[in-house]
Amino acid sequence: MAVKLRLKRMGAKKDPFYRIVAADSRSPRDGRFIESIGYYNPTSTPAEIKVDSEAALKWLRTGAQPSDTVRNLLSQAGVMKAFHEERNK
Repeated sequence: MAVKLRLKRMGAKKDPFYRIVAADSRSPRDGRFIESIGYYNPTSTPAEIKVDSEAALKWLRTGAQPSDTVRNLLSQAGVMKAFHEERNK
């Protein structure tokens, strides 16, 4: 099973809110997911990002591939830096 870290769209029409989830790559964007690891609210000023870094690192260690947007969000939260430092010890 190929696991991806990606965004699940929530919220109202023209007022998006996203959950960062670990999901099977074959499941639909807003469909079934394995675990929710955070959220991203682009409509607030400044944009609000909350990530459970331990859960994100667990999924990255087991080989989950983040989408481009999730990779950027994890970088802003400092998770990707911690992951690369851990791998390069």
